[in-house]
Amino acid sequence: MAPRILLARHGQTAWSLAGKHTGRTDVPLLEEGRRGAKLLGERLHRAPWSGVEGAEVRTSPLLRAKESCELAGFGERATSWDALMEWDYGAYEGMTPGEIAAARPGWLIWRDGVPRGESLAEVTARADEVVAWARSADRDVLVFAHGHILRGLCARWLGHDLSFAARIRLDPTSLSVLGWAYGAPAIERWNDTGHLEL
Repeated sequence: MAPRILLARHGQTAWSLAGKHTGRTDVPLLEEGRRGAKLLGERLHRAPWSGVEGAEVRTSPLLRAKESCELAGFGERATSWDALMEWDYGAYEGMTPGEIAAARPGWLIWRDGVPRGESLAEVTARADEVVAWARSADRDVLVFAHGHILRGLCARWLGHDLSFAARIRLDPTSLSVLGWAYGAPAIERWNDTGHLEL
């Protein structure tokens, strides 16, 4: 079996609901986010996932991802990993895209980066580290992390530049799966929030 990577974005927070760039600020989950994480866990523990037995589990150390992992029922299996932390947004931390665009018209994070935060090259290097780890053995992996780093992981899994992630939407508490098609890296499932519709 070729390895796959299952991506779980953390549940809803007050900042994600408001559209604020939430990098390293440790914002807790809203009740809606806690409920969503539990529903995601219930889904992953039913067929066809059946608890993703044999999969290695890692989580961002930030509270919103770590708590989502725990509420989903994978906390005891998970290893915390700094490579899964969200982009360090530097001077743009806590700002909405509209607020940033008012000061910097035409700005796009995937092209222009952020001042006093992580560079595009640094985020790419972290995404590449996770992709290399996911492909390193004959087993699936499950990660709990954040919107921008997971979008970046998808771009790099597919062999694209980080800027490709601008074309990928990812909602809170979504499930995505990156795998293979005809021997090439592929998206098997993306931004699936069916478990939230229960």
